[in-house]
Amino acid sequence: MKQALSLLPEKYSFILYDGYRPLQVQQFLFTHFSEQIKKQYPGFTDQEVFKETLKYVAFPSLERKYPAPHLTGGAIDLTIGDLNGNALNLGTAFDEMHEKSATRYFEQHQEENVEALNLRRLLYNCMTTAGFANYSEEWWHYDFGNVSWARRTEAEQACYGAVETEIQDNQIKGYRNI
Repeated sequence: MKQALSLLPEKYSFILYDGYRPLQVQQFLFTHFSEQIKKQYPGFTDQEVFKETLKYVAFPSLERKYPAPHLTGGAIDLTIGDLNGNALNLGTAFDEMHEKSATRYFEQHQEENVEALNLRRLLYNCMTTAGFANYSEEWWHYDFGNVSWARRTEAEQACYGAVETEIQDNQIKGYRNI
């Protein structure tokens, strides 16, 4: 992350939205997004809702071969901000379920929002030059060292597996690598 920050012009900052998530949070988000998609597309079958949900949030899995990226600590959601910590316009809100959230959307629709196009390019170039891999459906999501990163970069194996946490009274009481 330090390398990515060093590539960012001094007039900008990174704003971190999300990093490691416990399984319970991943489960909540998956259910929440599924419910939103059901409302947005009332004619969708359960299978179509599931498929559409997977575009925007990973299935809450601790499975060794394919854990949800945020459960490993190897996923980060971020944007570019000004020096006062205000998020800049990258064309959609963070976690917005829309086709415009795809990283390359403005590459195909350049006339819609040149500012968002340029800021997405800047974010992408800083992060990928530093070794992160982008999830193409979300301009804000980058992986490093997890299974998604390994697949996208053709690495032989992931560095990070899932982390299981013990939560009590909304506090992390312990954790173990799986």
